[in-house]
Amino acid sequence: MWCLLATANQAIYPAFAESGMFGQFLIWVLLGLIAGFIASKLVNKRGEGFVFDIVLGIVGAFIGGLLFRLFGSTGVTGLNLWSLLVAIVGAVVFLLVYHGFRSAVHH
Repeated sequence: MWCLLATANQAIYPAFAESGMFGQFLIWVLLGLIAGFIASKLVNKRGEGFVFDIVLGIVGAFIGGLLFRLFGSTGVTGLNLWSLLVAIVGAVVFLLVYHGFRSAVHH
């Protein structure tokens, strides 16, 4: 399936295929979706929705990468289990802060 998708993308978006930008974008969306969904299940026992889970996971990857580097470790390194863990940790931190601000505003 992934090979068919990559081949189709190269035919449709040749400029992205040459630079690898489109493939990297798809990897970030996939990593974001998985990390955001897992983080939202951990924090509030339900998903936040398809689009918000993707955004949450991508933002979480950046936050997790910063936090992990701050403490002397490596951040996101590609599409692998370590990067997924970093993104999940960052997304959980983001969700906790988000829900904290949201509940403070409603009270």
